[in-house]
Amino acid sequence: MEIALNSLAFIGAALCAGIMGFAIQRGGTCTVAAVDEVIDMRKADRLIALAEASLWVAGGLALASAMHWPLKMPAGYSVTLWTVLGGALLGFGAFINQACVFGAIARFGSGEWAYLATPAGFYAGCASVESTFMPAPAQLLAEVSPVLRGSGWIGWLFLVFVGWRVLKPALGVRTPARARQLAAKVWTPHAATTVIGIAFFFMLLLVGSWAYTETLADLARMHMSAGLVAKLALLLALLGGAWWGGKTAGRFRSLRVGSAQLARCFTGGLLMGWGSLLIPGSNDGLILIGMPLLWPYAWLAFGTMCSTVAAALLVRKAMAPRLAAP
Repeated sequence: MEIALNSLAFIGAALCAGIMGFAIQRGGTCTVAAVDEVIDMRKADRLIALAEASLWVAGGLALASAMHWPLKMPAGYSVTLWTVLGGALLGFGAFINQACVFGAIARFGSGEWAYLATPAGFYAGCASVESTFMPAPAQLLAEVSPVLRGSGWIGWLFLVFVGWRVLKPALGVRTPARARQLAAKVWTPHAATTVIGIAFFFMLLLVGSWAYTETLADLARMHMSAGLVAKLALLLALLGGAWWGGKTAGRFRSLRVGSAQLARCFTGGLLMGWGSLLIPGSNDGLILIGMPLLWPYAWLAFGTMCSTVAAALLVRKAMAPRLAAP
């Protein structure tokens, strides 16, 4: 990402990043919460909503490719055992942190300052992964994404989906006034991820691929460039949007930070940093880049992450009665 901070493209991208942060906070977007909902409530609304964010990005890319817009897409990676191990570490780190990298942004936006230790831990994980695991270099895939190869018919299908999404509220039952007031402060998972997916797509068009975890990884690996300054500025815009989301919703509560919370968030971030570079890609990059492009490694890593979170939640649930016993 080589782009001037005072350019219109960067200003537009920063606005998109702020909107993403706002939507993440308002929707409480988090993979851990999504898996927990499946286990406790037997519902998959949040998990489906996360997949829908990928769908919005994929559909937008298909349309852009069909119209021959210039796109700079990252390459995919081969599936290896590191992909699975990375996904497991990503999931276990998110479980310890009690939030994925999306969820950490949402928690920060609500005034839970301990979650600032999550990106610090993530940075430490990225800086130490080579000495800890000594992974083999990730193998890039030479082929073009299936989404871009079949952009014509995929684009038409996506337009049908957009039409259904737009018309669905008009065809449904009118929402009571009280529910509308609440929805203005707490968004549904689908509303939040739709905004996240659309904002990220426009950011792709403006400045190319960006994920805040990749920014931390570049910083940890000392990949210094003029583009790194722009990436850090987008990270600040993302955090600012999350803060504004919590503030305007009346949900911002500045909470005292305890040493146990800081240790938990740092450790969770550390594990997620390790997992992210082993895959490579954290769940923000997997959901918004790898999965929309239909790269198998991204779907496998995200599935492994969700399975690990589910296993950890089930073990904790099974152990709870024993831990509560005198």
